[in-house]
Amino acid sequence: MLLFDEFRSPLLRYSLSLGLSIHDAEEVIQEVFLALFRHLQLDRSRKNLRGWLFRVAHNLALKQRLANQTSLRRTGGDASMAAEHADPTPGPEEHLAAAQRRDRLQAVVVALPENDQNCLRLRAEGLRYREIATVLGMSLGAVSMSLTRSLARLARADGR
Repeated sequence: MLLFDEFRSPLLRYSLSLGLSIHDAEEVIQEVFLALFRHLQLDRSRKNLRGWLFRVAHNLALKQRLANQTSLRRTGGDASMAAEHADPTPGPEEHLAAAQRRDRLQAVVVALPENDQNCLRLRAEGLRYREIATVLGMSLGAVSMSLTRSLARLARADGR
């Protein structure tokens, strides 16, 4: 098994645990293995390579973290810079908020009259007002009023 295959994931996890972004941690890991290549090329000690790899990763990660902090201070702690390093995946709070929003909007749709629900469903399927009117046997004006009223209720429930 190659050293890269064996140690890449643990070194990456360790670098991430030191507060680096995934991009920076990947860069550190590349530097670690480049340093290992040089180390072995110079025929230096092969004793405890695992410990050596983690020590180099530790030092490079701390150096990168310090460089990031210095850069943030230089730019005045720009929020957009911090956002670049934030994890883009939604956290538990975002999942809960989204689920609550979905439940609230579904409750509004269920409380609508059946005709209004049908108008919304058909519009969501991409039908035009005239097509909805034909399908449901309503006037064009009635479809327009139904959709306007339904969307207004949804917007109020969504806090807009």
